[in-house]
Amino acid sequence: MPKAETKINLKNLLVLPGLIDVHVHLRDEGKAYKEDFYSGTAAAAAGGVTTVLDMPNNNPITMSTETLRNRMKVAEKKVLVNVGFYSEFPKNMKETKGIVGEGAVAFKLFMAEQVGGLNIDDDYALLEAFKIVSRLKVPVAVHAEDKAALERTEDDLKRSNRNDVEAFLKAHSESAEVKAVKHLLNITKQTGTHVHFCHISTENGLKTIIDGKNLGLPVTCETTPHHLFLSADDLRRIGTRALTTPPVREKHHIVALWDGVKNGWIDILASDHAPHTLGEKKAKLVWDVKVGIPGLETTLSLLLTEVKRGRLPMADVVRLMSEKPAKIFKLKGRGCLKEGNNADFVVVDLNRKSRIDAAKFHSKAKYSPFDGWIIEGKPVKTFVNGQLIMDGGEIVAKAGSGEIIRGE
Repeated sequence: MPKAETKINLKNLLVLPGLIDVHVHLRDEGKAYKEDFYSGTAAAAAGGVTTVLDMPNNNPITMSTETLRNRMKVAEKKVLVNVGFYSEFPKNMKETKGIVGEGAVAFKLFMAEQVGGLNIDDDYALLEAFKIVSRLKVPVAVHAEDKAALERTEDDLKRSNRNDVEAFLKAHSESAEVKAVKHLLNITKQTGTHVHFCHISTENGLKTIIDGKNLGLPVTCETTPHHLFLSADDLRRIGTRALTTPPVREKHHIVALWDGVKNGWIDILASDHAPHTLGEKKAKLVWDVKVGIPGLETTLSLLLTEVKRGRLPMADVVRLMSEKPAKIFKLKGRGCLKEGNNADFVVVDLNRKSRIDAAKFHSKAKYSPFDGWIIEGKPVKTFVNGQLIMDGGEIVAKAGSGEIIRGE
């Protein structure tokens, strides 16, 4: 080998493939006051994440070749890590081919509310949309909560003047998740579309997906650190700062999700990084609170802490957050350390003990339900495409150092 220009001493440190977070809301454009491409990807680099996939519920909604192209143009001058983009379904389904041609890595479908151009109350429209996407060979990532069940329960609770976390948990029930999962599995059975279930949160939701997998259906799923580490008791204690959808659950669901991780039924861990302002998290009515928490800067350290405790093998961290995400979303040249791949990697110090301090986040969202938690294991350097981006918690690269990833 030729002599290297630079040598870096990584003695007593561990080098892992760069993390790929497939569920991130980078905001920007009309929601830049919450987060922008620079602050969001700085948070990613600080957390050891070298590739993120950006969700489409933006302002404007990413749901056409034009909105996707414009979003990529805004991003390319700001990003510090690799960024791929989801699109919502367009109003005119003939546009889907052009959106994939523009580089969308997947489509996103919210089953809990209408976002984008596809009428989620129209089963025939859903079926036709999935058939088109099946031919284009890209996945559909779904937020699986049944809209009708949610609205019915929420309306009843509002009429009873319920405005508390318990009411929110009741509206976003396990049955709402299971009903949506079953609905989508039925569509998958008819169309052969690869469906990726986002942030699965319940025992029976996961069991239903496992049943689909056992039938040979092309389905994959993810869960999040907050669904693995936080319970409904934590939500009651912390309050609306920890409010997200689907919400964190009672403890038996957490046990089931950990079993799903251990047995390989859960394919991916993703942060569902969803930053808001503190004011938006403290709305007077629980129904008006903006749901979601920032997670890019805490995910890896939380997982490394479990590795140190013997609960989670390091190989599972790599599988769940590098190898499987690259495989499922067809991110060529990423996800593992091998000759010829992009030089995306994170250096971690397994012996570094620290306390999570949300006030020091690179994200604009300076809050976290994990604020104050003691963690053991921390990313100390992040390399993206061979360039050092984060060193010792500091961003050491210029805006625009990251790469826009386009679907193959």
